[in-house]
Amino acid sequence: MQRRFAELDLQRIRLQAGGGQDRIDKQHQQGKLTARERLGLLFDPESFVEFGLWATHRCPELGGKVLPADGVVTGKGEVGGRGVFAFAQDFTVGGGAVGDRHAQKIVECLWAALKLGTPVVGFNDSGGARIQEGVEALSGYGKIFYHNVLLSGVVPQISVICGPCAGGAVYSPALTDFVIMVDRTAHMFIAGPEVIRAATGEAISEEDLGGAQAQAATAGNVHFVARDEYEAVELVKALLSYLPQNNMEGPHDLPFEAPIVDDESLDWVIPEDPRQAYDVRDVISRLVDHAVFLEVQAQFAPNIVVGFARMGGLAIGLVANQPAVMAGVLDINAADKAARFIRTCNVFNIPVVTLMDVPGFLPGVAQEHGGIIRHGAKMLFTYASITVPKITVILRKAYGGAYLAMCSKDMGADSVLAWPTAEIAVMGPEAAVRVIHRREIDSASDPQALIQEKIEEYRRTHANPFRAAEAFYLDDVIRPSWTRRLVIERLNILRGKRDLRPQKKHGNIPL
Repeated sequence: MQRRFAELDLQRIRLQAGGGQDRIDKQHQQGKLTARERLGLLFDPESFVEFGLWATHRCPELGGKVLPADGVVTGKGEVGGRGVFAFAQDFTVGGGAVGDRHAQKIVECLWAALKLGTPVVGFNDSGGARIQEGVEALSGYGKIFYHNVLLSGVVPQISVICGPCAGGAVYSPALTDFVIMVDRTAHMFIAGPEVIRAATGEAISEEDLGGAQAQAATAGNVHFVARDEYEAVELVKALLSYLPQNNMEGPHDLPFEAPIVDDESLDWVIPEDPRQAYDVRDVISRLVDHAVFLEVQAQFAPNIVVGFARMGGLAIGLVANQPAVMAGVLDINAADKAARFIRTCNVFNIPVVTLMDVPGFLPGVAQEHGGIIRHGAKMLFTYASITVPKITVILRKAYGGAYLAMCSKDMGADSVLAWPTAEIAVMGPEAAVRVIHRREIDSASDPQALIQEKIEEYRRTHANPFRAAEAFYLDDVIRPSWTRRLVIERLNILRGKRDLRPQKKHGNIPL
């Protein structure tokens, strides 16, 4: 019996070694961790329970080749004391290629997470489909995609791209809630540089095509770029700290016993000149607990800022126009970015706080032909359809349709506050004056003086928060320094919100 135990221990050690020390060393030389090292960083010590260590392929074309754990490590552990399922593709074993059993292990991991209402984290590092398995490998991918969709909106799904992720493999991360990509060592694309060169004649490097910076800033497929895998795991933990275990729970709030103190520096954060830019993150840092803000998709569509924070210990999603970039205007990419983030907050019961300073939708032929009507409608649809608490604070500009798209009271905001600097109007004062008083301006002896006079008159009578407050489109006009206290007060009031909607399968969002 002792001999059998010794054989068992030896076999387990061999299987847990993956592709062997030489391949592990090669992985390290490339600046990458192994699958088990990644899981070791993620989970609390001694909490990981592995499933399917003994699984192997059933492909005769591989000629009896041993693939430990079939190239993917799956199991469950705890992150900060909360249960999490995870899988990590093992590039040291057959390049982490996906075959039938490999996919089956991932699917069982996803299915268990669905049954238990637990988040899933996937570490992607794979050469793609296992060619020797042909349609079996493709079927495996299809089952993974199908289960990604089943879990969507039920439990959080987070993907970490640590190495190559090409072809059909990219669609599993794309179907998850958040994608974190490691800079330099990870690449994502449907078709690689060689395929593109052969098909179109275009020449591009692997990094420029599918590197983290390209995927984050240009394509918008990636939510976070990590310097290395250690930072990637820390980002996973940070995300999980805000998210609930599943859609039946509230967000992960924390106790907060510090006094809520008004920050008078907020009274001066916005320039007196309405045309002067400022960084909305200066406002955010003064509003949220401990100035901690986890910005999502920071490099993509930077004219709008989205991310997670806490106010009074309550987890919130923040959406804010960014006047420091393109004056905070809404364009196609900004609308897509905001709509997706807001919907993510809604499915996981996270209240949405909106900071509005928007001059309108971006005009231009490229935007019109690119579908700004359809993309802008996504924001309108999203804000109107979500049922979590919605609080809007109008900081400065709130013009035209963009005022509605940033969640006015008419679009379902539960509470709308405005700073005295707010300008709520169909269009900006200068443009409005040139339309309304065009004839007077054309015949005036000093057109510029008349324009300035009419602009000031327009601001007094129209482009200010008081007229909107009188009509009850605002709940209050407040000092900026009161904002944190009043928003926290309203978040607490709205914790028990119930929003009944017509029964239907789902709305038909303009995709």
